[in-house]
Amino acid sequence: MSAKPTEFLVVIPARLGSTRLPRKPLADIGGKPMVIRVAERAQQSLAQSVVVATDSPEIQAACDEHRIECLLTSSDHPTGTDRIAEVAQLLKLPADTLVVNVQGDEPLIPPELINQVAQTLADHPACAISTVAVPITDEAEITNPNVVKVVLNRSGEALYFSRASIPFVRDPGLAQSAIHLRHLGIYAYRADFLQAYTRLEPAPPEQAEALEQLRALWNGYRIAVHTASEAPPAGVDTAEDLERVRRILVN
Repeated sequence: MSAKPTEFLVVIPARLGSTRLPRKPLADIGGKPMVIRVAERAQQSLAQSVVVATDSPEIQAACDEHRIECLLTSSDHPTGTDRIAEVAQLLKLPADTLVVNVQGDEPLIPPELINQVAQTLADHPACAISTVAVPITDEAEITNPNVVKVVLNRSGEALYFSRASIPFVRDPGLAQSAIHLRHLGIYAYRADFLQAYTRLEPAPPEQAEALEQLRALWNGYRIAVHTASEAPPAGVDTAEDLERVRRILVN
């Protein structure tokens, strides 16, 4: 383990163009926009700084009002990772800086999970990325294509991510011994990888699965995976999710 607390910063990519829940980052939760709630959770972690990255002047204005650091970035980024890479460039981050990507629709994210994904990358110096997985307890999730699965090697690094059931259990008698892991969408990156990522072409497995982390594996980058004991509270994708979060945070 690292001898001293891991230094890292959190970047929260946020854009208004959500199709399922319009203007999602600015959705009100107890008098504060959701993106502000996410940033405040991130500030409870051990991060040295928390930055919102957006292409929206409205989101920037909300951050200014609540004294949250915010950078206005290009509107042309195809992924949140590309937006974070621009932040790394704007801030002139040293190559070995650890950057944690916290999604802007995770107002209930545990600060300790943010710390853990950063620590995992610090503990795996040969890896460019770290992320988190949890054991699957609901068998229906194994075959659900909306649930991303990951298979690890003996060092706790990702072999592959898929929407399919992996590992596939050929012998039903071995089903109880198979370990299925659900991937959670929180990442830590080294700043030099972020700059390299923007120059990588989309990879065939990435395009087939619609999973951008496969671009890194395809190009030989290693991904360390922390296996957490349980999943954090779900994020906000729908209006029903938003009401659930409001009940938790406001009451």
